Amino acid sequence: MRIRPDVAELIHQGFNNAYIKQRCGVSGQHVAAARRRLQRANAPERRHATALERLYAEAVPTGRVYDYQPPDGRMPLSPAQQAANRATLLAALRGEAA
Repeated sequence: MRIRPDVAELIHQGFNNAYIKQRCGVSGQHVAAARRRLQRANAPERRHATALERLYAEAVPTGRVYDYQPPDGRMPLSPAQQAANRATLLAALRGEAA
């Protein structure tokens, strides 16, 4: 069995089998077999990530949720954009020039 490099890298980063299966488009059996082979080959060198590190690593690269489609078709605003919009609205309500 040949282990795909992208699957091996995600295993080394500490992601779970379900995430790797979805991200790489391979079967769960392929990921499990790759994990077993890599653990035997690299047992002393295995990297362990905490659950929080894995969570940040999964969320940070894209910054969005997979398959999310808002009902009105518009993506939600970032907190910084919301604050800027709020400040503009308050300035307009006070009659200040923006």
